[in-house]
Amino acid sequence: QVQLVESGGGSVQAGGSLRLSCALVGLHYTSFGWGWFRQAPGKDREGVASIYTGTGTTYYADSVKGRFTISQDNARNTLTLQMNSLKIEDTAMYYCAASGGYCYTPLRSFEYNVWGQGTQVTVSS
Repeated sequence: QVQLVESGGGSVQAGGSLRLSCALVGLHYTSFGWGWFRQAPGKDREGVASIYTGTGTTYYADSVKGRFTISQDNARNTLTLQMNSLKIEDTAMYYCAASGGYCYTPLRSFEYNVWGQGTQVTVSS
């Protein structure tokens, strides 16, 4: 059974940093889309960053470019999101997700079929 387990959320002041991790268990594809999404209260879930494990190609939402960095370890069992220069509007529940293969629209949630339970990120002034 495939599982994704997020960790690393928390509370931080604006301008600060947090690092999220996602542990992957049970997925045996060698190449797939692996991403981070977030959802704030009253808003739709949005794609934040994604990586295609086969090539290491990364994708970012415009709102986080230059501030967030997504990476995977060589064994492809841990996904990390380094978040710097955090803003109040980054406050949301963050979810890790994995697809069953290549994603043509890697920041769209419908491309992903396995989801973690989420980890809360709160940025205050």
